[in-house]
Amino acid sequence: MKKPYKQAPEDLPTPAKTHAEIITTHMNADFDALASMIAAKKLYPEATLVFAGSQEKNLRNFFLHTASYLFNFTRLKHIDLNGIRRLILVDTRQRSRIGKLADLVDNKDVEIHIYDHHNDSEEDVHGRVEVIKQVGATTTILTEIINQRGLPISADEATIMCLGIHEDTGSFTFSSTTPEDYRAAAWLTEQGANPNLIADMLTRELTAEQIWLLNDLITSATTQVINGVEVVIARVTREEYVGDFAVLVHKFMEMENLSVIIALAQMEDKVYLVARSRTEEVNVAEIALAFGGGGHPQAASATVKNKTLIQVEKALQALLRSRIVPQKKARDMMSSPVIHISPEATIKDAALALTKYNINVLLVIDNNGELTGYVTRQVVEKAMYFELGYLPLMEYTNIEFSTVGPDASLKQVQELIIEDKLRILPVVDSGKVLGVITRTDLLNILVGGPVIPDFLYESHHAAHFARKKNLAAMLKERLPRRVIQLLKDFGNVADVLGHNAYLVGGLVRDILLKRENLDVDIVVEGDGIKFAHEFAEHHEVRVRSHKKFGTAVLVFPDGFKVDVATARLEYYETPAALPNVEMSSLKLDLYRRDFTINTLAIKLNKREYGTLVDYFGAQKDIREKVIRVLHNLSFVEDPTRVLRAIRFEQRFGFKIGKLTHGLIKNAVAINAFKGLSGRRLFMELKLLLMEQEPIKAIERLGEFNLLQFISPHITLTADLRNLLEEIKGVLSWFDLLYLEEPYRPWKVYWHGLTSSLDAKALHEMAEKMQMGDAESRAMISQRLQAANLLDSLFRCAANSNYEIFKLLSPFDTEILLHLMAKTNNKTIRRMISRYFMSLKGSKSFLRGRDLKALGFKPGPFYKEMLDALLAARLNHAVSTREDEVKFVTDRFGMYLQK
Repeated sequence: MKKPYKQAPEDLPTPAKTHAEIITTHMNADFDALASMIAAKKLYPEATLVFAGSQEKNLRNFFLHTASYLFNFTRLKHIDLNGIRRLILVDTRQRSRIGKLADLVDNKDVEIHIYDHHNDSEEDVHGRVEVIKQVGATTTILTEIINQRGLPISADEATIMCLGIHEDTGSFTFSSTTPEDYRAAAWLTEQGANPNLIADMLTRELTAEQIWLLNDLITSATTQVINGVEVVIARVTREEYVGDFAVLVHKFMEMENLSVIIALAQMEDKVYLVARSRTEEVNVAEIALAFGGGGHPQAASATVKNKTLIQVEKALQALLRSRIVPQKKARDMMSSPVIHISPEATIKDAALALTKYNINVLLVIDNNGELTGYVTRQVVEKAMYFELGYLPLMEYTNIEFSTVGPDASLKQVQELIIEDKLRILPVVDSGKVLGVITRTDLLNILVGGPVIPDFLYESHHAAHFARKKNLAAMLKERLPRRVIQLLKDFGNVADVLGHNAYLVGGLVRDILLKRENLDVDIVVEGDGIKFAHEFAEHHEVRVRSHKKFGTAVLVFPDGFKVDVATARLEYYETPAALPNVEMSSLKLDLYRRDFTINTLAIKLNKREYGTLVDYFGAQKDIREKVIRVLHNLSFVEDPTRVLRAIRFEQRFGFKIGKLTHGLIKNAVAINAFKGLSGRRLFMELKLLLMEQEPIKAIERLGEFNLLQFISPHITLTADLRNLLEEIKGVLSWFDLLYLEEPYRPWKVYWHGLTSSLDAKALHEMAEKMQMGDAESRAMISQRLQAANLLDSLFRCAANSNYEIFKLLSPFDTEILLHLMAKTNNKTIRRMISRYFMSLKGSKSFLRGRDLKALGFKPGPFYKEMLDALLAARLNHAVSTREDEVKFVTDRFGMYLQK
């Protein structure tokens, strides 16, 4: 088979004009499957619509009465499979779910295109084109493509497609529903989708047979507790097929408010399995897949042949015991490491600790590791207000507290925290504090999503508490195969060491933004350096470590690097200072990041590989295109984040949030930059100027009055704006020359930004920014010579190539491009242009050794001869080696040895 590759929807190939292509979907097709087929027909108008097998009865009725009159479906038995050259699969990619058409998968002459929204499985088919997205319905994916292409659809087509989205999202009530589903349905409504027909199809009155079947489901249902999770199993038997079994199961779930239900129905010669789940511990897609079906973690189904109801139920029981994740106990929920203080400490010590770690409750633990009580921020702050900071902490410690053991259930924890209104619940074993469970931890478990914490204790099992979303498929789509394998290897090493490992940083953000990025950063809840060395034991890689920060760099033979860090907490002794670092865990590690959009993590351990962790609403801010800080003192702690906020705003086309905008202004007003290292400021400015569109970022610096911190003499005038625009134009011109000469555009913008500074101001700025390295000194030196160079060019003979070469060759490309943008003199611009296009790098054929071979005695006059020779070459007096030999012998013959 041809090697699969991924394509963006807008790059999909134009459908071949042939009848040898078919569109199909999974057996027991539902409305989303039908709608996806009809939508795919818009992209492949020459393709034939074929069902791979039977359809759900509700769909069959609809098809018979409506779709058969509108669309040209062909029976499978009328298709010559040997003539098929393109197979378009929609709403499935599982080989076992496409019946006889699975034979085409192994035919190397058949090109396969796939559109699907289901999770990966081991029996997935791979195609030349794969458009896989985790949305609520496959119809959503195809609707987006149709909309992007501007393809017209009829009101009937819009109705069926909208019906497909409604069915697979539970009319937008299932947790798998995404914003893309809402947008697709809205667009289809604009195209004329009939809401009355959709409502009629989705809410038909039950027949007498269906009512009896629903009654039997309810009466047969039994509740079992498997690994701490309540599962309802119902079973019914009918001689004849009764349609809409999945609808009946869903009604039962809604009526009884069930968390998990698995219903089995033996009808005719098959057993139908329908499963629904509202809890993350039970992934019903895995259950259905084991029986040859499929679906989503929340809703799935399967059709089982050649087995009795008893056999299926027995297999189901065994499967549930192995697949249901045990419910959390206190040891799974607890936060660690425990931040605590000694009973001998003072109230002032407690105040410092509360501020340093940004928490509201502080445990008091003695030297033997035993818990003696706790203090709250309110008590400590009030004591400090009354100037009691010198008193022993024990005098104000609350010694009445509740604890739980490590095996306490979620229900016990919930009752204690909610009923007793606890802010923190210590987990104690044999008198030792193992960890704590906070209100935030409990809320994250109960609501299934991130709650921005009022204090930041952490759990080693943090990924369980954040909103579950698996990006394994997206990783596979966006990253090279080599990187995917590395991530899985990191997960395996973490499992061996008993650690949790996460992919973090800009790469996770850029995967969601669909931007290119291969900067791999790994955070380990454990010893990051030990993790790196363990990885190196089994891979050809060098390790460079930094014990103070608990970090390591893995360097591969080809130079590829991966940063590994121990999950850590940073705190700042003073504003703008470098942070102090302590070991921590994932949430605290992410909390120290600059902006919410950079706080995402993807778990790499094998069992939960691809699980996205989002504690601070990063996905929401990415969707809304907003830059937000995590806390109000962020810019006071590290003012360079101000420049970073502007950089990210311009790079991604985002907007700085209202509160963050105000905090930047506040940081400027209180001069938070005064303690900032000049070198750090210079490095952030350099990164900002390295962006693809730095002019807008510079304008934002001006709007926030930030240019003063670079130099008080720099202001964003109209002249500076014009110069920057000229630089942009000159850089575009230079790039189009395709000279393959490396240069750094950021330096050109830096020269432009500082162009108004005189020698004194430039030196002051360079000293402030600690620009003492050789590269920076050269930039300063050439900037100071720029004005004199322009004067020299103005006086230079425009037709003398050698004079132009002699003036410009000592200077770097960047300063010359700056001068080209700065000058209004067209003659000077042409000189610089000529230098780049034909003069730069020019050399004579003859060298010193050639002169010696010709009989010239070595001496100082060699330089004079070579300069004269280069001048003759540049001014077209000589062109060949023979011309050069004649030139030097004629002109410098007096130096020849006799």
